[in-house]
Amino acid sequence: MAAPEIELLAKEMAGRALVLKVDTQAHPEVAELYQIQSIPHFAVFRGGKQFMQRSGLAPRSEMRRWLEQAGARPA
Repeated sequence: MAAPEIELLAKEMAGRALVLKVDTQAHPEVAELYQIQSIPHFAVFRGGKQFMQRSGLAPRSEMRRWLEQAGARPA
């Protein structure tokens, strides 16, 4: 359910933030590194460091707000 919203968010934020989807089944080391225990799980990084994280579905508008709080320019 989250994948289409993430794809749309990535298009909206192009040039302002990098939005990625990671398959934690294919890359369990990422899940272990960031202690991800439930999917979907969202993490925002700023300057190479984790700025925030949250598990559970979120509307695209909320995900956009997270990126803007981390320093992405508003549209």
